[in-house]
Amino acid sequence: MSERQPMPRTATAKSRRPVEFDLLLAALPHPIIVVGEDNRVTYANAAAEVFLSTSLALLKRETFETVVAFGCPLISLVEQVRRTEQTVNEYAIEMMTQKFSGPKLVDVHAGPLPEHPGSVILMLQQRTMAQMIERQLTHRAAARTVSGMAAVLAHEIKNPLSGIRGAAQLLEPGLNDEDRALAHLICSETDRIKNLVDRMEVFGDERPLATEAVNIHDVLDHVRRLSESGFARGLRFIEDYDPSLPPLLANRDKLVQAFLNLVKNASEAIGEQGREQGRIVMTTAFRPGVRLTVPGSGARVSLPLMISIEDNGQGVPEHLKPHLFDPFVTTKRNGTGLGLALVAKIISDHGGIIECESEPKRTAFRVLLPLESRLRQASGGTPKTTL
Repeated sequence: MSERQPMPRTATAKSRRPVEFDLLLAALPHPIIVVGEDNRVTYANAAAEVFLSTSLALLKRETFETVVAFGCPLISLVEQVRRTEQTVNEYAIEMMTQKFSGPKLVDVHAGPLPEHPGSVILMLQQRTMAQMIERQLTHRAAARTVSGMAAVLAHEIKNPLSGIRGAAQLLEPGLNDEDRALAHLICSETDRIKNLVDRMEVFGDERPLATEAVNIHDVLDHVRRLSESGFARGLRFIEDYDPSLPPLLANRDKLVQAFLNLVKNASEAIGEQGREQGRIVMTTAFRPGVRLTVPGSGARVSLPLMISIEDNGQGVPEHLKPHLFDPFVTTKRNGTGLGLALVAKIISDHGGIIECESEPKRTAFRVLLPLESRLRQASGGTPKTTL
């Protein structure tokens, strides 16, 4: 899908100061790349250097064909702009470089530079947030499916299980040792199935959350202490917190449950072999530009509070990434696949979203949550944080 627009030629290079242009382009959050007539990169702003994981000095030494992967649609797009001398907008282009662990989906604005014949300027906008919102809606639908299943299981399975377990206990006193072991096995297996159904029933809880003003750093500190005394013993925790964050309206116990699950997954991803170099980074930050459109209405909700749980474990297998928050998806031998699905439900119940970015030696689960406006006003928040 593309759009073409005539290129305005009203401004000239002489009417602007290059220094001011550099400051303006450096401040833009989107990657800006200029490709010269010889197909060499002549300019890249700071966002482009971060996006490509390459400095401008190194980019200038290479042609554009070596910066991006062979066959990348951006190469033909640059040629099209040169040929037509018109701006082009292309959406959902898969971009790949040697520095990327996998393709990135980007929207591209490409246009000629009249003052520099043959040069093309590219502005890239990664579609991470759009995908994040789309996936979150999928997670909610999956949670509703599990909710209905849990209601059926609770009625159709839990009651018969109780009868089976009771019958095994009644038979146990009159059995010999070998048969008594089988009766114990029946009891333990019925208990295991009941626990699984109990976990699924959580998805069917549609009651409004009991919320209060919660300091997210108190929640994360509690999670860290619990983890260090148990499954994460020996791992190094790094805390990178923004101390100016105001409280949020939330259910503290639910948030502890969600983040404890994320830290437990991070610990298991590092594994026993990586304990000495293993680390878990817990980060909070303010991201005022993130907004989510509420389905069924025109309202847009700001999600400025970001919490990240990052580990240096093995990473998430590529084939699991699109289904990571779906129920019953797991790589653990004895896992149920309900942990991350439950985390997604808890975050969704708080009006937030969660996404995962993973590559070998770096996996980050990022949670974005809203801030209650009246709490923010009470804490003396600045105007930029107003919903």
